[in-house]
Amino acid sequence: MDRLVVMKTFVTVAKSSSFSAAARELAISGSLVSRHVADLERQVGVRLVNRTARSVSLTESGKRYAEFAERILDEIDDEDASLSGSRDAPEGTLSIICPKWIGTLEVGDAIAAFVREHPKIQVRFELGGMSDRNYDFLDRGYDIAFHTRDLRDSNVLVRRVSELPFVLAASSDYLRRKGTPATVAELNDHLCLLHPNDPVWRLGSGADTIHFKVQDAAVIANSYLVIEKLVEEGCGIALIPRRPAEARLAAGELVELLPQHQPPARALYAVHGPGGRTPERVRIFLDFMTTWFRTRAAAT
Repeated sequence: MDRLVVMKTFVTVAKSSSFSAAARELAISGSLVSRHVADLERQVGVRLVNRTARSVSLTESGKRYAEFAERILDEIDDEDASLSGSRDAPEGTLSIICPKWIGTLEVGDAIAAFVREHPKIQVRFELGGMSDRNYDFLDRGYDIAFHTRDLRDSNVLVRRVSELPFVLAASSDYLRRKGTPATVAELNDHLCLLHPNDPVWRLGSGADTIHFKVQDAAVIANSYLVIEKLVEEGCGIALIPRRPAEARLAAGELVELLPQHQPPARALYAVHGPGGRTPERVRIFLDFMTTWFRTRAAAT
C-alpha cells in the first residue's frame, strides 16, 4: 500500500486518538483506517498504537513516528503549494460559529492570535445560535463550527483540536468561612454555582466516576466567566474550565477541591465541510488552532 497514504492515515489517528474520528476526517471507513495503520506497522516493523475496545493510544515508537510522518507530510504539502503558488498569501473570508461558553474562553484568544498572524484572512466569528443539526452551519454559510460533543455524521469532517480541562474549585475565603468538603456527598452542604450545561457534575473517571446532581444551586449562570468571577468572590463552589483559572489556582486564591475525583477534560472539535480539497484558509486555520492549543497545554 502507498506509504504516503498510510502515513497520512496514521497521523490523523495520532491527532484524533480514534480510528473512527480519523475515518470521518478522511472520509473513509474505520476498517480501512485500521488496515492502513496495520500496514504501516508491518512496513516499519514495530507496533505504533495500543488498541483497546474503547481507545487508541500511541506507543513510544508511535509518538516518534507520528512526529516524523507529520513533518514529512507537511514538507511535501509545502513544496507542492510552493510550486503551485497556492500558499503565497492565503486570503478570503473565514466564517466560524461557536457555542458561547467555548468562544468566551480560549477559542477567542486563539482566534485573536490567528488574526494577528494572518491579517489577509478576514474572520467572521459568531457566538451562539448553534443548531442541533451537525451540518446546519454549512447551510448558513459558515466554514467551521466548534463543538465539544462527539459527532458521528458523514455530512461533515471533524478534527479534534484540543481538550478543555475542568476543575472543581472554590476560593480560599469561601473555604475559611464554610469549610472544605472532604467527599462528594459533602457538596450537598455547600453553595454550588451551576452552568446550565452541567446540571450533573461528572467527577472522576472510569469505574470511579461519580455523578453529582446539584440541588438548589445558589446561582445558575450560562457564562463560565461569570461563574469563575463568582467563585473568586467567595460565592460558592463550581465546576469551571481549568486553564483560565490556572494563575489563581497557583497563587492559592482558588483551591482545587476533591482532586481524587478530578473531572474529565472535554474534547474540543472543529467541524468543516466534506468533499474535495479543503480550502486553504480552512486548512491553515485548523492547523493553527491545533498547534496553538497544543503549545498552550504544554506550557501549563
